[in-house]
Amino acid sequence: MTGSIDSTLVGRPGSRRLLSSPALVLDLDRLEDNIRAMAEMARLQGVALRPHAKTHKSAEIARRQIAAGAAGQCCAKLAEAEALADHGIAGLLLTSPVVTERGIARLMALLHRAPDTMVVADNPDNVAALADAAAAVGLRLGVLVDLDVGLNRTGVTSVADGLDLARRVAAAPSLHFRGVQAYAGHAMHVAGRVERRRVLADALSLTGDLCTELTAAGLAPAIVTGGGTGSFDLDPSFRVLTELQVGSYIFMDREYADIWTQKGEPVPFQSALFVQTSVISANIPGQCTTDAGCKAFATEAGPPVIIDGAPDGARYAFFGDEQGRVTFARPGDHLPVGAVLTCMPPHCDPTVNLYDHMHVVRGDMLVDIWPVTGRGRSQ
Repeated sequence: MTGSIDSTLVGRPGSRRLLSSPALVLDLDRLEDNIRAMAEMARLQGVALRPHAKTHKSAEIARRQIAAGAAGQCCAKLAEAEALADHGIAGLLLTSPVVTERGIARLMALLHRAPDTMVVADNPDNVAALADAAAAVGLRLGVLVDLDVGLNRTGVTSVADGLDLARRVAAAPSLHFRGVQAYAGHAMHVAGRVERRRVLADALSLTGDLCTELTAAGLAPAIVTGGGTGSFDLDPSFRVLTELQVGSYIFMDREYADIWTQKGEPVPFQSALFVQTSVISANIPGQCTTDAGCKAFATEAGPPVIIDGAPDGARYAFFGDEQGRVTFARPGDHLPVGAVLTCMPPHCDPTVNLYDHMHVVRGDMLVDIWPVTGRGRSQ
């Protein structure tokens, strides 16, 4: 709770509505339910979880996921992994290549205190640089071959290139070939289960082909990692991935909810993360102004959804850096100054990164305040 101006509210009945706004609010009951539900699915399907810390950037949430059975945490950035390692989190996988000289030096320093840290690679020169750096410090680094299965962001683009890269990793005494990353990010927000499965089938067919070739070459992958919140219920049926990189399931945002609701399907996890905002001006008929604008939400996915506190049909829009506008659907609707609204972020990951703390609630009570451990860690 260090550094939070709302720390004196912890444990006070009704304190949720008293938070200084805008505030990032985490419903602890829903978070726990989501963690439990995903862990149970993984157990029943015989697949591991290595959740993505880029969603929450929180050592506290990482500990809870691992306590529920997760193998560790995925990290999109080296700085995220460093922050989690500083809090004792193990089983870290860097899901983007680390290629710069200084970045590789930091990776070696991280490996000293978190020796089971792994990284992906998609380039022979990068593999050579990683091998030289690990050898120079007397360490052995786990490496996965990153396979591009259609996202076209990182990864080798063919089975032949994947096999060649794996052989290079395995031939380096200072490296340990651990397996394959095959993240089908392009499938995560495809609306409708049937269409998502079609897109995933192509991605996981290519992954299976690489795994078959690796096994035939004596390089059977111990880890085949990929998947995510959008495909968690489909990935295990292909029997290719050994672990899932699920992230947003713990919070659920508007973008992820849409992939189910647009096709009339039930959303499998509960919305647990919100931004709480207050009305600061209400002089114009048909609208009011709040204190949460572009600096309070990630904006690339459109406006947030009002969950509670406003008349039916009211809509939220960005109204500047620090303000939002609520437009009412019916004549005569009104909100007074000081009214409290609860909004669902359109995109949870970059919204979390805007805040120093999560205000953790059960019902109407603030029960704790958790630091966003990896806040601003983007290098």
